[in-house]
Amino acid sequence: MPSRRIARELTAERLQAMHAQGFVLLRGVLSPAQVGELRAAIDHLRPHHWDYSGLVDHYKCVFNRDPFWLPYLDPPGVIELAEAALGSDCHVIGQTAWRCHPGFIGAELHLDYLAMQLPPTLLADPAFQLPMQICTAQLYLDDIDADLCPTLVIPASHRAGRKPLAGESQWQGVPAQALLCRAGDALFLRSELWHAGSHNRTPDRTRYLLQVHYGRRMVAQKFSPYLTWHFAPEVLAACTPRQRRLLGEHEEAEYD
Repeated sequence: MPSRRIARELTAERLQAMHAQGFVLLRGVLSPAQVGELRAAIDHLRPHHWDYSGLVDHYKCVFNRDPFWLPYLDPPGVIELAEAALGSDCHVIGQTAWRCHPGFIGAELHLDYLAMQLPPTLLADPAFQLPMQICTAQLYLDDIDADLCPTLVIPASHRAGRKPLAGESQWQGVPAQALLCRAGDALFLRSELWHAGSHNRTPDRTRYLLQVHYGRRMVAQKFSPYLTWHFAPEVLAACTPRQRRLLGEHEEAEYD
């Protein structure tokens, strides 16, 4: 276990990568045992509301289904980076589980959220540091090779200041690159980064993935079904103080 000082230095290095490249790959966030437990838990999920199944199985707000999911809201290494990027009062705006089966076709090049468009001259200034509003941690539960749905990213494309146009596959001459990694690794990316999914070209392998979406304090939490949403009492009872904050138990602020 790294010392607290080393952990702070490592988080600072990762934060700098987020500002420079828009993403960072965190190695060995989950143990092999955790990977196996998560895969088994995803296999037991059943769709409701906006969940769907087919070539891809997609399950929303899984943290509210069982206390089992709570430790994956703030895994070590990930939560420190989330708080450094978004503030110590950041919170979770979603936790989604995925199974992408053979034949699955991933999303085209896109960004997740752009808070505002800024002048290109400002974004091109190396002295300007674009604040982050939303970040996502993708926890991989398989060894990801070129055939098993690698995530594609364009480094530094968060400084484009716009979403990619139809048919675009590069930014400033830099093409999308596939991130190959091992089960237990995590990709942490900011919402303005241009990224894409890819195909599952394997004949018999399913990609398992858990995502956690983090937002600044003033970014709305995305818990569906919205009008009938309620927290499961057994989940709240099992939360640590940090997890309760991540689920929305904040100190009083200006708009509360």
